Amino acid sequence: MNAIKYRAIVKNGRLEMPLVNLPEGTIVEAILLVEQTTQIENDETAYLLSTEANRRNLLEGLEELKQPEKYVYVDIATL
Repeated sequence: MNAIKYRAIVKNGRLEMPLVNLPEGTIVEAILLVEQTTQIENDETAYLLSTEANRRNLLEGLEELKQPEKYVYVDIATL
C-alpha cells in the first residue's frame, strides 16, 4: 500500500488539493483528519472580535506592541 500525505486549509467551505496522477480504476481510500485546535482558535478569534469595544481594544494593544518604550518589564524573581 502506498500513501500520499497532504496538508490543506479549508477555504470558502472547500478543500483544495493538488491533482494526483493515478491510473484509471485505482481504488483509493481517503481519510480526512481534522485538527480540532483550528476550529477552537477560530472561535476564540471570532469571540474576541465580536464587539466593537473588543476589536478597538485589541487593535490598540497591537499598536502599543510597536512602541517598546511603553513595555512594562517585570522581574520574575520578585513575583
